[in-house]
Amino acid sequence: MQYIRALIYLFGQVASAIIIFLAALIGAGISSNLKDRIILQWARFNIWTLAIIYGITFHVQGKENIPSEPSIIISNHQSAWETLAFQLIFPTQSFLLKRSLLKIPFLGWGLAMTRPVAIDREHKVRALDSLIKQGAERLKEGRWLVVFPEGTRHSPGQPGKFQIGGAMIAAKTGAPVVPVAHNAGVFWPKNSLLKYSGKIDLIIGPPIHAEGKKTRKLSSEIEATIIDNLSQLPTARD
Repeated sequence: MQYIRALIYLFGQVASAIIIFLAALIGAGISSNLKDRIILQWARFNIWTLAIIYGITFHVQGKENIPSEPSIIISNHQSAWETLAFQLIFPTQSFLLKRSLLKIPFLGWGLAMTRPVAIDREHKVRALDSLIKQGAERLKEGRWLVVFPEGTRHSPGQPGKFQIGGAMIAAKTGAPVVPVAHNAGVFWPKNSLLKYSGKIDLIIGPPIHAEGKKTRKLSSEIEATIIDNLSQLPTARD
């Protein structure tokens, strides 16, 4: 039954991605806002079907900490869940991601329509310059940035080393950093087709401001805040 549910959910993801991508293409010809609203429906559908098929829900603590101005969301990365749920929790976003992901049929093409900050990690110096330039542009456009500083997904209770890219953008632009911690990997494990019922907990910390702080000091403050909040969350199912 677990695998049947997994295949049903996967089919829904793929089918809905194709439908939403085609609808977003039409919407883009009318307005950018309409395109973004259409793309949002894919995240909404996938989060809804998670609750229906698996009984996976989520609780957000700290909504009052979300600033009114475009900000940089810096979060731990455990699952594909956060890439969907963040779109429902925060204003319109652009994700920092590997340029190679944009080549994936339909899903990658859809990602390209969200104005991501796409970098080539094989050329680190050029990637950092591009990261700061693109990040500043997206913030000026009124979009929020989502950065996963660990670079890849890590299992609950085993956070990875934080990179300084998000802190660099904050230091250069003065945009607030919104630290986010969650335990989505407990219920939607990385690299797993199977998912498990339960409630994902997510903590939004108070904004961290970059004024007067060196990039590495700012990055250390962000990491310490996220790690501290992660320590408050369950790392295993009951």
